[in-house]
Amino acid sequence: MRFSIALVAASVAAVQAGVFTKQTYNDISISGGTAGNAEQEALAVFGALDLNNLASADEDDIAFLKSVNSICNDAEEEAFNPAIEAASGEEADALQRGKIKNKVLKLEATMLRLMIEQAQGEDVSAEIAKEQKKLNNNIQQDEDEAGNASTFLSFSASTA
Repeated sequence: MRFSIALVAASVAAVQAGVFTKQTYNDISISGGTAGNAEQEALAVFGALDLNNLASADEDDIAFLKSVNSICNDAEEEAFNPAIEAASGEEADALQRGKIKNKVLKLEATMLRLMIEQAQGEDVSAEIAKEQKKLNNNIQQDEDEAGNASTFLSFSASTA
């Protein structure tokens, strides 16, 4: 009997664990390739999340999304900004497009976290409005550059 109770408890714990696994920035980065589809690329990174039942997301999912935001911020400040400053011409433009795609990934993570918190009863509507405006702006910048090369920058960081 003890075995079956332990097995049930382990099964429940496994079901309640977050849907995301620890990943490196380089594994989740969408900055390379071409501009124009950053929103779809970012949403694909978070495809394991059940968007039809955000209230079921757990603390591990929220921690993962927060860490994506954090490592994308770090990549922007420590990799993209210095590289853009040091570059010129098309090289700088392609780096800027990569930076914008990185921002879309960061902001999609933030929006998903906020939507989870809202689905779980928190009042985050003001923050959602603020972050949605930023996300829309970056998606538009990405779409305006559709088809143009976008530069991937390697960065050493991991999610939660």
